[in-house]
Amino acid sequence: MPKGIIGKKIGMTRVFIQGKAIPVTVIEVKPNYVVRLKTEDKDGYNAVVLGTEERKEKNTPKPLLAIFKKANLKPLRYLREFPLKEGENLELGQEIKVENVFEKGDLIDITGKSKGRGFTSVMKRWDFAGFPRSHGHRYHRAVGSIGCRTEPGRVWKTKRMAGHYGNETVTVLGLEVVDIIPEKNVILVKGSVPGHTNSILTLKSSVIADRRKGKIKLQKSKAMYA
Repeated sequence: MPKGIIGKKIGMTRVFIQGKAIPVTVIEVKPNYVVRLKTEDKDGYNAVVLGTEERKEKNTPKPLLAIFKKANLKPLRYLREFPLKEGENLELGQEIKVENVFEKGDLIDITGKSKGRGFTSVMKRWDFAGFPRSHGHRYHRAVGSIGCRTEPGRVWKTKRMAGHYGNETVTVLGLEVVDIIPEKNVILVKGSVPGHTNSILTLKSSVIADRRKGKIKLQKSKAMYA
C-alpha cells in the first residue's frame, strides 16, 4: 500500500477516551484510485500517483485524459504522489481506502493550505508585542525601527514586515490517529490541521515515527487507542 492518501477537512470536534476529552479533526477520505505507477527502472524510484473526486471530462486536459483511460478510470480532480511501502505491488485503477493505509494509534504528517488572511500588519502576521499603551505614547501597534542609517543603509532581506498572511503550504508532523470509521470514510486525528473547511489535505506516514521521541510517542499512542 502507499504511505499516504488524499482527504478533505470536515471540521473539529472532541471524543472521550478513558474519561479524557480529546480534540480531533474530522477528515473525510473518499476512496482513492491508482492513476499511475512509477518504477525504479523507468522513473528512478518507486511511487504511486493517487487520485480522488471525479471531474467533468470536458474540463480535463487531454494528456491527463489519456492517463486516466489507460488506468480505466473516470477523470479525477485531485492527484498526489506517494512513496510505496517495501514489497508492495499495486495495479492501475485499484481502489485504496483509508483503513488500508492507516490504523488506530499511527503517527501521520498532514499537509494543507493555511487560511488566507489577506494583508496584515506585523502584530498579527508575526505576533509582535507593539509599543507601550501608556498615556502620552505616540505609537501602539507599529513595527518600530527597520534599519540603520549609513550602515547598512537599506532594509535587510527577510525582514519581518507587514504583508500577505497565510495561504501557504503547511505541514504538521506527528499527529495521532484517534479513530477510523470505515463505513463513513472518516478518520479522526488528534489536534488541528491547516486549512479551511472542505480544503484538500495530504496524509502521509510520519517522518518522525522512527526517531527516539517519535517511537516513545508511537508506543503511548498505540496503547491508548488500541
